[in-house]
Amino acid sequence: MNTKALELIQGAFPEVPCETSIDSVVLTVQPDELEKTLTKLKKDPTLDFGLLLDVTAIDYLDYPQKSNIRFYVVYTIRNWKENLVVQVRIPVNDPEVGIPTASHIWDSANWGERETYDQYGINFQGHPDLRRILNHWQFEGHPLRKDYKIDARQVCYESDSLEKEIKARLATKGIDELTLKDINTEIMFLNIGPSHPATHGAIRILSALDGETVVANVNEIGYLHRGFEKTAEDRTYNQIIPLTDRLNYCSSLMNNVAFVKAVESWMGIEITERAQFMRVVLSEFYRALDHLVCLAALFVDMGGLTNYWYLYNEKEAAYDLISRLCGARLTSSFTRVGGMYRDFYEGWEIDMENQLKAIEKGVADSLTLVAKNRIVHDRSQNICCISPETALSYGFTGPNLRASGVPFDLRKDNPYYNYEAFDFSIPVGSNGDIYDRIMVRFEEIFQSISVIRQAMKMIPAGPVNIHDNKVTLPAKDKVYDNIEGLAGHFKLIFEGVKTPAGEWYDSFEAANGELGFHFVSDGSGKPYKCKVRPPCFYTMGGFHEMVEGEMIADAVINLSSINIIGGELDR
Repeated sequence: MNTKALELIQGAFPEVPCETSIDSVVLTVQPDELEKTLTKLKKDPTLDFGLLLDVTAIDYLDYPQKSNIRFYVVYTIRNWKENLVVQVRIPVNDPEVGIPTASHIWDSANWGERETYDQYGINFQGHPDLRRILNHWQFEGHPLRKDYKIDARQVCYESDSLEKEIKARLATKGIDELTLKDINTEIMFLNIGPSHPATHGAIRILSALDGETVVANVNEIGYLHRGFEKTAEDRTYNQIIPLTDRLNYCSSLMNNVAFVKAVESWMGIEITERAQFMRVVLSEFYRALDHLVCLAALFVDMGGLTNYWYLYNEKEAAYDLISRLCGARLTSSFTRVGGMYRDFYEGWEIDMENQLKAIEKGVADSLTLVAKNRIVHDRSQNICCISPETALSYGFTGPNLRASGVPFDLRKDNPYYNYEAFDFSIPVGSNGDIYDRIMVRFEEIFQSISVIRQAMKMIPAGPVNIHDNKVTLPAKDKVYDNIEGLAGHFKLIFEGVKTPAGEWYDSFEAANGELGFHFVSDGSGKPYKCKVRPPCFYTMGGFHEMVEGEMIADAVINLSSINIIGGELDR
């Protein structure tokens, strides 16, 4: 429990109901007090909660501990300087009426509230663009409501023109209908995607162009939305782990670790020292691999195919080690609540060191081509800049936020798994341009390799799972040889790991930034609610701020530089 945060919030809001949940302070605020409360949290210098992480809702229709109010909206907000987290809960008496919007306080609330409206049907009064975002525009109903059937799928028969949205964006630039009809105004509308190599996935970018300059930009996502959160409500906690692989599939195991870490935090489980070091080694390895993919794709978009082979060849080679480790290449499913699927295989240290040396060589070769390359500098320096204030307002985290000069990293600011024992630095940019986003990731690869080597020297022997029959499966010989072991195995597989009833948020420094999970538990072996806080969802929400006023070719490179991954973006 974060007593500092509790005392701070109680002092600032003495009349507001307040409680704690893991490291978060939870405030319950009525709708008519919401705007004042959120404004104070952000703008009061003694509070300084400048980073709105996520917006979601909870439907208590089927919750065992019945609530008089069915829907609550929850804002998760962070003071990144002091690493304090506050969750503001608001009861919603009538979803049609809803609650006031916070989009004028934080820009990230725009997309966060749109998602909440889309999934739960809750209105946000005064929102500038309240429409669907993950589900298609012809979708009927709201899928995360408890009375929406999990198998009720709907087909989209016609694409959305986005004409209204792009014209509204143009209007903010002083270009209205009359200006568009002026013979001297040559505004061209261009779609990139959703099926286009430059988007690296199914994302639709609609731009209004004056020549080759992007005047206005709107984006459509959701093409890869597969209902992760709805599916999670129908799976046990360990059964959800393979679903997390499909979030950021370029660093799948980091999603595994983030998910089980969140469950273990709520249950008060401290995994073994060996399991902690295993998670650090593998997380940093996957962080390096994720950055390799991002940089390789970016240089292809810039026209540098040779860099792609220097970088991506090492990513491809790493699949051999991963497949020996967990039996799969792209996806891993290697963690379990309470530990790991199994221990490292014999001789893994030699294989890992060989991979690290190969990555170092590939990155060094690539840097030789780009570090003093005039074309790379001209295409990336002072291009698609985003200021630290704007990046924070849109909910940027991870390398994209650090490239704008904000030195926030959960591994340093809220360390877990002994990260405080490792000697590593956090690369920080100065301009928030494409160049900074490139170089921050290059340097993070070297820092991750350093952490891995330190962890390999420090990793202790011992078990990789805790000894708790209510959490981890019994050994196979006990399952085969006695009825108690067989019964324990049976109950854990069919009923799942049972978590205490309650609600909590926990997060992890993934390759793209803060990957968070907001859970609601009813005490069973399945989550009543499992909400993902995906880092690149909010980064994509600020994409237009970065590309408007830039060349269309630079917008393509910028999409690579922020490393949008469709599975994480759409879930």
